[in-house]
Amino acid sequence: MTDLRIETVVGDAMAEQWRHVHNVIVPPAAMGPEDVRERVGRYRLENAYLGEMLVGCSTVRPPVGDDAVATVIARVLPEFRGRGFGAALYEKGLDHARVLGARVIETCVLAVNEDGTRFARARGFVEVDRYVLDGGSDEWIDLRLAPDG
Repeated sequence: MTDLRIETVVGDAMAEQWRHVHNVIVPPAAMGPEDVRERVGRYRLENAYLGEMLVGCSTVRPPVGDDAVATVIARVLPEFRGRGFGAALYEKGLDHARVLGARVIETCVLAVNEDGTRFARARGFVEVDRYVLDGGSDEWIDLRLAPDG
C-alpha cells in the first residue's frame, strides 16, 4: 500500500474522477458534473490512487449542529476492496473531521452495499436510521460511530 496516494479534489479532471467512483458505488444517487462542483465548495472531497490508478474517493461533511456532527464517507471501487484503501481513506477523513471540531461522526451507506455496511460496523459504527428518499426506492442506512469508536 506504499503507493497509495490520497489527494484533495482540485479541478475538473479530479472532480470527474471523484464523480466516477461515487456514481459506481451509489448509482441511485448518481451526480452530474454540476452537482460535484457544488459539493467541492461545501465538503472536502478526496481521491485515492494506487500509483496512477484511481481506486476510491471520500467525502467529509463538516460538523453541524450543537452536537458537532460530521459525516465521513469512504468509497472504494469493488475490484480494489479488501486491501486497506478504504481504511486509509476513512482514517484520513476522520482525522480531518476531528480537526474541524467534530464530536460525533456519522456515515451513510446504500443498504445493498454489504461491503460498506460491514466496513462501517467493523470500525464501531452502529445503525441509527434506515430510510428511502422521497421519490426513490433504494434503502439507505445512517450509522453513527459509537462513543468509544
